[in-house]
Amino acid sequence: MSATPPRRPSQPRRRHVTLGIAAALVMAVAVPPAVTHAVAGVSEDDGSASAATGDTPFQRDADAVHDTGAIGVQARVSGGRSAPATVTSGTADLRTGRPVPDDGHFRIASNTKTFVAAVVLQLVGERKVALEDPVEKWLPGVVRGNGNDGRKITLRQLLQHTSGIHDDYPGIDTAQEYYKVRFHPFTPEQLVERAMRHRPDFRPGKGWGYSNVGYILLGMVIEKATGRTWHDQVRDRLLKPLGLRHTYYPGDSPTVREPHARGYQRFATVPKLVDVTLYQDPNASGGLIGTTADLNRFFRDLLGGKVLKPAQLREMKRTVPLNDEFQVPYPGARYGLGLMKNRLPCGGWSWGHGGDEIGYMSRNAVSDDGRVAVTASMSTGWATSVEDVLRQHLAGMRLVANALCRDGV
Repeated sequence: MSATPPRRPSQPRRRHVTLGIAAALVMAVAVPPAVTHAVAGVSEDDGSASAATGDTPFQRDADAVHDTGAIGVQARVSGGRSAPATVTSGTADLRTGRPVPDDGHFRIASNTKTFVAAVVLQLVGERKVALEDPVEKWLPGVVRGNGNDGRKITLRQLLQHTSGIHDDYPGIDTAQEYYKVRFHPFTPEQLVERAMRHRPDFRPGKGWGYSNVGYILLGMVIEKATGRTWHDQVRDRLLKPLGLRHTYYPGDSPTVREPHARGYQRFATVPKLVDVTLYQDPNASGGLIGTTADLNRFFRDLLGGKVLKPAQLREMKRTVPLNDEFQVPYPGARYGLGLMKNRLPCGGWSWGHGGDEIGYMSRNAVSDDGRVAVTASMSTGWATSVEDVLRQHLAGMRLVANALCRDGV
């Protein structure tokens, strides 16, 4: 959800909300000052239902995210001097006012890409695929037309968003569109076919451009190379061995397992919040559901060397700069193979990914050695203006970065 940079209102551009690292930032539709929001006649709560755990810097940062308009916030630190620590702010349900669960499930969106990348790199370590394999080797004839050529695009380039494949992922800009498509996800083949209608954004390896379709292709490669689906491989290679019991692939179910905060979307077209908890988007670009505890454990184990062989982890951490547009929400950041590197305000760097799906935004930060990890989940998405999305995004990034810095990383 979670990946295209902000554009000015004169440059509208639709993009699906499950972009991995700053997805909704693409929504460049100017809106008038906010009016009172409501769901089914219930006025939006201003925070009185917060499950605050004390006046700590961690809690204050969570409250600051809530103050940007996020209905519910949960954040967790794992590892380090202050862990485990969790904070929540806001409410999980505007109808009931119940508190945000500190162990709630949410759509992890483009954090899924790091799981997919880890599977591909495990296959590389087993010599079942190679990073320099052309896409054509595994998916003959799939990436063709309008200047697209799978013979010239490698798996490494798909993983690093340097393939040049145009990301024509369908957008959800209005409540009417949400109700129309929420139970009708596109197949991987349909999404790839949409992308092939466009010319590449640049020649393979000659630029950087976030592409959900690139990861959909990687999911198809995993299935071709192993004979099993990408999500089966994620389950058996990552979720089970690492004990991630609360991360799962929802399949054709539109629900989120309990407990969870309900997901809300702010659309520019309606003067109220829309409950978008029910939704289907089970693709390899962002289809998993999980918890802050599981995400922290996964990223700690990944950076701590428990998931990949040393050679493959080094490849994952070989980064390239983001394009100019992405430097707006992520100044100085760089991208590896399904892994993002961000500057810390206290000096040094953190790793992670983040994700945005309709109704949910998540941000995370992990130390280089995997000792400490922080994840924040916000149960609100935006399809209003660049400024609105940036406000919540930046508050979420401050929360996770400050927590890592307080631990002396």
